Amino acid sequence: MNTFKNDVILLLELEYGKTVQQASTVELYHAITKAAMKQVTAKWEVPVPGKKACYFSAEFLTGRLIYSNLMNLGLLNTLSELFHEHNIDVQVLEEVEDAALGNGGLGRLAACFLDSAATKEIPLNGYGIRYRYGLFKQYFENGFQKEVVDDWQRFGDPWSLRREEEKVTVRFKNQTVYAVPYDMPVIGYGAQMINTLRLWQAEPIHPFDFQLFNDQKFEMAVRERNEAEAISSVLYPNDSSLKGKKLRLKQQYFFTSASLQDMICSYKKRYGNNFSHFPDEYAVQLNDTHPVVSIPEFIRLLVTNERVTFSKALKLARQMFAYTNHTIMSEALEKWDVSLFKSVIPNVYRYVVMIDKALVKELAKMGIPEDERGEYRIIDENNQIHMARLAVFATHSVNGVAKIHTEILKNNTLKEWYALYPQRFNNKTNGITQRRWLALSNRELSGFITEKIGSGWLTDLNKLKNLERYKDDPEMIRQFAEIKQIKKRQLVEYIEGQEGIKLDPSFLFDVQVKRMHEYKRQLLNAFSIMDIYYGIKEGRIQNFQPTAFLFGGKAAPGYLRAKGIIKFINEIANQINNDPEVNDKMKVVFLSNYNVSYAEKIMPAADISEQISTAGTEASGTGNMKLMLNGAVTLGTYDGANIEIVQQAGEENNYIFGARVEELEKIKSFYDPKEIYQREERVRRVVDSLVSGELDDGGTKIFRELFDSLLIGASWHQPDAYFLLYDFLPYCEKKLQAIQDYADRFRFTQKCFLNTANAGAFSSDRTIQEYAEQIWYV
Repeated sequence: MNTFKNDVILLLELEYGKTVQQASTVELYHAITKAAMKQVTAKWEVPVPGKKACYFSAEFLTGRLIYSNLMNLGLLNTLSELFHEHNIDVQVLEEVEDAALGNGGLGRLAACFLDSAATKEIPLNGYGIRYRYGLFKQYFENGFQKEVVDDWQRFGDPWSLRREEEKVTVRFKNQTVYAVPYDMPVIGYGAQMINTLRLWQAEPIHPFDFQLFNDQKFEMAVRERNEAEAISSVLYPNDSSLKGKKLRLKQQYFFTSASLQDMICSYKKRYGNNFSHFPDEYAVQLNDTHPVVSIPEFIRLLVTNERVTFSKALKLARQMFAYTNHTIMSEALEKWDVSLFKSVIPNVYRYVVMIDKALVKELAKMGIPEDERGEYRIIDENNQIHMARLAVFATHSVNGVAKIHTEILKNNTLKEWYALYPQRFNNKTNGITQRRWLALSNRELSGFITEKIGSGWLTDLNKLKNLERYKDDPEMIRQFAEIKQIKKRQLVEYIEGQEGIKLDPSFLFDVQVKRMHEYKRQLLNAFSIMDIYYGIKEGRIQNFQPTAFLFGGKAAPGYLRAKGIIKFINEIANQINNDPEVNDKMKVVFLSNYNVSYAEKIMPAADISEQISTAGTEASGTGNMKLMLNGAVTLGTYDGANIEIVQQAGEENNYIFGARVEELEKIKSFYDPKEIYQREERVRRVVDSLVSGELDDGGTKIFRELFDSLLIGASWHQPDAYFLLYDFLPYCEKKLQAIQDYADRFRFTQKCFLNTANAGAFSSDRTIQEYAEQIWYV
């Protein structure tokens, strides 16, 4: 592979007039990427025959590409050699690119799927938006979350190719824009297949009005440009106002319309105006409800531009589209007001009406009485468009992302639809790519595994099962524990550099890293930490194993309660970390700006994986899988993929607590958290810490609002809607048991080892194979 080295050296010389040693990090990054792209181009441009799958997603959280792409091309060791020869640390490239074009699990799943499909040689291309700015960068000021812009392109974007000649036009009611595609290669492990992630950028038709500028109307002269660029500026703009909602709908329509126009254009080159083969050429997976507007748009494009009849276009849509549901909570299923929808895309609304009429016709044929059709209607009596209903009616497949999630969809959230179309519903438990989440992020553990069982696990994670035969071997368990210590030391060093906080790597690391949301119950975790703090101070808890409690996650800018929980955790950290009576036994850190690169350092260092969402609320989770794969035990509820993790690795090797879905279903109509609050002193004490003045909310009254949400409720929810108080004592008991078990290091490490050995089922390679065989037929 000397060609690669020579290409890097030559590019640095030609473009910057520098040697490897003289070049800056950004110059090295560009030269390395261009040299890698040179190796990709020939294979990337070869058209793939047969049916292709397309993944429509509002998010693609790719993370840093340079290491994963070089690993998949077989060039990472060559780069390490080149850097070693010039006395450069390969980690310097961490300073550049970590595209936050996603918010969490949904976007990271999409990225894992693309990696797996290319590795398994499945033709799957991603379609989304090339946001100018990522989610946002998070920092803390006086314990409060603050957001600043995440300009991920500040070092350039050498992995993307702009395809100017393939731009298309997207029309809204009062605006027309260009959608310009930028293509990124998706390189499979071993580079046998290279798929494409196509991200669309919104640009104006007329970027500058010279006449208006000349008339000194400077703002109006660039208004068209600003309004166009706003569409692809930011992931999930704040939609608390009508303007924000319109922008979100514009974003969804923008990328789906552009993607469909692109597919139709390619199709016509082969088949002309005969659209009957369209579902044989393309399968489209809708990643949640964000891209569901593509269904009426596809029908509109065929009917208005290609003279296909409506009934034929609907039939083709149902054969081509499939829908993945990512939420159990019906209030989180997307709905649009008709008036808002018509004010943005009136042309598409006509087709929503036609699809709704087709649904009514079908319901009548199926014998559903007129007075029972309301719960199915895509446009309801309150003039709201239900995107999930549209998705279920106009696709051929509806899947959940964990076994329990799919069962809840069938028996609860979408039960009336399941009764109509039982054959349409199926489960596809989520997965993660072991190449990023083990081979790259934990090179010590991946080397250890390869030495013991060979490297086959890189493309067949089920091979990890071969580790099980070593579970009683003291030397193997010792080596496994030593690798965990190495990863902890690395994380401790990184945290000190990032946060200025010094942790002790001999502590147990208890980790909860995920998007901030009430149902994920970071507040319950915070309460349990306060309970432990009080318990140690009072002498109720003896011989406590020293523990570092690590949090990471961002709250949406308009989600004030989630921001209040962050402030509360930071106040707890402030109190505990500065108390000399306990800070040699416990530390609390909320890690700032949690992203894919931070996760790559946290997952391998964790001992306990906190997965404590209320049973029946987390669709699946994928952080739980990353932590399991890297040898953490799960402390969690019977929810999402936790259930399958426990089935694979054994309940005896994990820590499961709390009410199950059936129990919560039975009690929710009469559940009274006040009764628990008044009866249980430990519950009362931690809840009161919100309002006792012990912790400072900066005069915002946000802690009082959190207190009221638990005991009084609000206009939109019952008191303690996520059953924190109900699960509190069982959770504390199980958590203390897990921490105490750490004292027997051999047995605890054995549990961690068995979690790694049984993580094979959670590879996204397995998930994507199931999609390809059972939904897309590619």
